[in-house]
Amino acid sequence: MTDASPQSLDDLLPLANRVLETLKNRGMMMATAESCTGGLICGVMTEIAGSSAVVDRGFVTYSNEAKTELLGIPTELIQRVGAVSKDVAIAMAEGALGRSNADIAVSVTGIAGPGGGTLEKPVGTVHVAVAQVKKSTKHIHCSFLQLDRRSIRNKTVQTALNSILTTIS
Repeated sequence: MTDASPQSLDDLLPLANRVLETLKNRGMMMATAESCTGGLICGVMTEIAGSSAVVDRGFVTYSNEAKTELLGIPTELIQRVGAVSKDVAIAMAEGALGRSNADIAVSVTGIAGPGGGTLEKPVGTVHVAVAQVKKSTKHIHCSFLQLDRRSIRNKTVQTALNSILTTIS
């Protein structure tokens, strides 16, 4: 798959299948912690037959309360840096890893729009983090500016899946 924006989740199935096969070959399980994608990463993975061999669970933590309750993100952290931030993305990935049976967890938090953006964090700002057992957590800051809501969400799923592959390859 190229870096072009996927038009639909079906466009992401070949990439999701590569993630599934790579994780399966390494005997690894994954978890997701999703905000702006609302479960799409886990959804595209579980669209594939046999995904239960690698998908442990997905956390959809759209609200700040859900981030705190389900992933253990300190309320003070969210208040200090905002839900759409590097620190919260990292805490989400690490929280998902710690609250699952997974070997690797990916998190996404961002502003998919069309509203909600600011000068500091415009629509299309997304943070992706990948946490792996006994390794330092990786972070990617994305600026999917000038894209519509669906494209931002699809591009975020693509980035998250690619991040998993990069981390375990």
